[in-house]
Amino acid sequence: MDGRPPAQGSHVDATERRDYTGAVYGSLLAASVVVGAGSLRYFPRLELVLLLLGTGVVFWAAHVLTRLLGERIMYAPLDGREIRRVCMTEWPIVKAAVPPAVAVAVTPLLGLGPEGALWLALGVALAGQVGWASVAALRAGATGRVVLTAGAVNLVLGLIIVLLKVALTH
Repeated sequence: MDGRPPAQGSHVDATERRDYTGAVYGSLLAASVVVGAGSLRYFPRLELVLLLLGTGVVFWAAHVLTRLLGERIMYAPLDGREIRRVCMTEWPIVKAAVPPAVAVAVTPLLGLGPEGALWLALGVALAGQVGWASVAALRAGATGRVVLTAGAVNLVLGLIIVLLKVALTH
């Protein structure tokens, strides 16, 4: 939420207003999961796929719960419609874990070993992070300069994750 109580009768349809925060955050979370798995030196692909998706679901649930509790405490009792709205608003956290998970799942078809699977998943997660940040800026009506800045800042954050992976696994 933006710190203001929802206006009475002003439910904004999810298709009218998109919030890309969860997608950016979920992509960074997925990249972090990949780095953590890479530090183990060995992992079955299926475990990494499940870890990516499971972590996304757990963080989604945590975001939903904290948002619902915060809104209930701050404003008014929640109804089923508001609960569904919050669940949908936070769902991009889970959706952002899907592309890296799919990347890991298809690596045997690409002839990639475990290290290649990690790097591909990390690259996909970071591309998602930079892409969603740029889309968010574009959809918000930002200037080209702001869009590039949003992408660049998220690229730097992603590169920090890459540096952690290199430091932890080499």
